[in-house]
Amino acid sequence: MKHMNSEVKEERTSNKKRIDLFLGPIVLIAAFLNLFKIWTDEYANAYYTAAVKSMLQSFHNFFYASFDPGGYVTIDKPPVVFWIQTISAKIFGFHGWSVILPQALAGIGSVLLLYVLVKRTFGVWAGRFAALAMALTPIVPAVSRTNNIDSMLVFTLLVATWMLFRAVRTAKFGWVLAAFAMIGVAFNMKMLQAYMVLPAFYVFYVVATKITWKKKIAFLTTATALMLAVSVSWAVVVDSTSADKRPYMGSSQTNSVLELAFGYNGINRLTGNTSVTGSSHKQPAQAQQQTASSETKQTSNSNAESSQSSNQSKSSSVKKMQAPGGGNQNGMFNTGNPGPFRLFQKGLSDQISWLLPFVIFSIVGLFARVKFKGPYTTKQKESLFWLAWLLPVAVFFSIAGFFHQYYLIMLAPPIAAFAGAGAVALWSMYKQRNGWKSWLLPGGILTTAALQVYIMSPYVSSIGVAPIAGVGALGVSLALVLAVRKERKNSVTNYLGVAAMVVLLAMPAYWAMTPIIYGGNSMLPAAGPDSSSGMGGPPSTATNSKQSGFNGMQPPGSSSGNSSSNNQMQPPTGSSNGGQMPGGLSNNGQMQPPNGSSNSVQMPNSFSNKSSSSKRKSGGMNAEVNKKLLNYLTKNNTGEKYLFATTDSTSAAPYIIKTGKPVMAMGGFSGSDPILTVSKLKAMIKKGEVKYFYLSGMGKGGQSDVITWIKENSKEIPSSKWQSTSSSSQQGPSGNGTLYEITLK
Repeated sequence: MKHMNSEVKEERTSNKKRIDLFLGPIVLIAAFLNLFKIWTDEYANAYYTAAVKSMLQSFHNFFYASFDPGGYVTIDKPPVVFWIQTISAKIFGFHGWSVILPQALAGIGSVLLLYVLVKRTFGVWAGRFAALAMALTPIVPAVSRTNNIDSMLVFTLLVATWMLFRAVRTAKFGWVLAAFAMIGVAFNMKMLQAYMVLPAFYVFYVVATKITWKKKIAFLTTATALMLAVSVSWAVVVDSTSADKRPYMGSSQTNSVLELAFGYNGINRLTGNTSVTGSSHKQPAQAQQQTASSETKQTSNSNAESSQSSNQSKSSSVKKMQAPGGGNQNGMFNTGNPGPFRLFQKGLSDQISWLLPFVIFSIVGLFARVKFKGPYTTKQKESLFWLAWLLPVAVFFSIAGFFHQYYLIMLAPPIAAFAGAGAVALWSMYKQRNGWKSWLLPGGILTTAALQVYIMSPYVSSIGVAPIAGVGALGVSLALVLAVRKERKNSVTNYLGVAAMVVLLAMPAYWAMTPIIYGGNSMLPAAGPDSSSGMGGPPSTATNSKQSGFNGMQPPGSSSGNSSSNNQMQPPTGSSNGGQMPGGLSNNGQMQPPNGSSNSVQMPNSFSNKSSSSKRKSGGMNAEVNKKLLNYLTKNNTGEKYLFATTDSTSAAPYIIKTGKPVMAMGGFSGSDPILTVSKLKAMIKKGEVKYFYLSGMGKGGQSDVITWIKENSKEIPSSKWQSTSSSSQQGPSGNGTLYEITLK
């Protein structure tokens, strides 16, 4: 034990005396993947970008993270990341790239932090490989290139990890408090998702510290109390503020931050129950069949060429592919079906699981000599930390009912750490011909290459056979050659080991580049040849290859044109769409309009692989502004607070971004928040706060009474006065919307 500790100290001293020349290229790779061409994303995730625009206008909006400049409703997450984005926009000006920049830098920072964390204990080569694996994990740059929260969340949790490791090394309680307080800060980024690392923090501190059990319990209890205090600090302030003095808490059903934290952003993610009526996102098999049947009927109505391409696209997205161990690979938002092999199903595996078999072999090697009663080496203690991070998070994503592909970034740090530490450990066992453990390296290479072939196989039409065959052939060959040469020690064997690692990282590297190559989706980020769709699954075979993402939806007021039949929304099976993207999704990942509408609705052109302009107006269901509608509303505004009101954030966000003026999303993000009542709306109209209402049929949710009252007591504005007549316009949300005017005396 003393000998091993002295080796670690010597390695630390030698590492401090030299600059790691290998780290520079790794950081440059991370910077390229996270930063290159983010300036082409004009709106990013429009829902969050609109909030930043609003937060720039007043401290009131800034503190509450108001979605709209009028302070009507907040976004559906706590404010810390958006505070950082707003500060960035204040410094660099309001742009898509300025709100993305903090997340991109956080992605790079996570690579550096993982290098520091792994290198100190497992060695410089372990740190290098871990950092490179983190940089090339496809979902990491895919998320970091957007203004979604998860990249900043992971960086914050890695900072907390660094503090915890320092607390154990220095035996200073202050660092323990700092580590748990940082988790509290992370809670104010994405609520309960930050707590997923707590098992690792508790287990590691108990195992790694050499103090009495009494002190361990006392210190952890105190640190946990501080964490909880930091976590709920903002929530307590908001919930204790009178509702009429702050915005409504978006995506909650009781106007409460704590309800949002433990409901919509908490337990409901596990159960899949995110509807306002208590019903699940899940659909029965019969409903899925009806949806598929409806799609077929709608497809048959389009022209022959469009029909053929649409059917090809649907067959790839609706077809149920079998995963290892059974179960289809679709599921809501292409997150597969719950089960022990879910992370190996299509839609998830290509985002995070490229190195999982190698990680499993690494875990076996790193824990090969562990005795339950100890004593434990520093390497074993930190390996236990990463294992206690990896397993609970992997279990959650294997059984959870509702999450998005980009949440998988939570698995990236432990997978990368084990990949780096394991590569060095397995190589050492291999070179030392350490019994059965010497077979772990070639075994890990062989099984990992096999999984990568499996991951890539659904994408053969877009990436070709050569990369798949190449990875398979090289992986198998190198594994077999290493197995045969196990008894030899020379430089050739060393080169073979390096070549094997390069082969295992080649396709993850390509996948990590796809958001740059093909374009990305800022609303539902995901990597892969179809990354611009953000929906996972094999690439679209649409007639126009430039539109394999979400197609066709245009701003409020656009006249309908010819619509293709692929990627059409379908009517749901009953419940309103609480907390979903407007319209929600069926289990096979197909978009649906709410309220039983039968209209065929397309997804926005802005999600296509390549935009016709240098700027991509992506990230929202409507990322465009109808200039004729805007001119009409501006010209006829007679002092009203709100430019207009609409059902949900979809139609409101682009106008907030463009003008900085208040636009009321009556039902919040998805249109299902119970914010507005008829009496409250009457009072607002009488006060002269709002008089124009754009209703498109999207996201009515719990506000059907309000919408009915609007239609019965309003004057419809002729479409010729505000509707665009551009020939390039496509169908809007649930068909063309209608503009109404109400004035009460």
